[in-house]
Amino acid sequence: MAHTIVWQQGNTNPENVNNFATIKQWFANLNAKQITWRQRLVPSTADIREVDWETQRFDEVFPITNPEIRGITLYWRKPDSQQERSTTPDKLELDNLRQYLYIYLQSQKGVVIRIGLPEIVYQTIQLANPLWEYSQKEENYIVTLRDPQQQLEVKVILSPENLSQLKQKLP
Repeated sequence: MAHTIVWQQGNTNPENVNNFATIKQWFANLNAKQITWRQRLVPSTADIREVDWETQRFDEVFPITNPEIRGITLYWRKPDSQQERSTTPDKLELDNLRQYLYIYLQSQKGVVIRIGLPEIVYQTIQLANPLWEYSQKEENYIVTLRDPQQQLEVKVILSPENLSQLKQKLP
């Protein structure tokens, strides 16, 4: 499955309809789940990777109720309200890897909304110049990193594809 699925109003690409169906199903599957709702201005470069998505004052976290798409409009409720809310997008981008839906508003071209499941906070371990070992088991490759001072050992198991990608990224 593609990392990012895009639907845009008026796009004649044959995949546009399939992409919309995938996004519609993803949105409906959020029912009763805790989501984050963040609204930001689209940067002049139109690259949302430049947007600061860190939590800000008006960001919301709530369990979304009855999320659905009718026509091209997204509808939902907050659990403490009977009022149905809605927004109509010009473009939708679903980031499958991070599980975020970016909603580019039809009525406000300079605004993007990002909804998704709350972020996972990863524990970071820093190893400075660790001892390392490399081995292969069946088709996978194993890199073992050891830090005797911290008494830590990290095993990284890489598929041939992941190893190839890693080699490409290294200088």
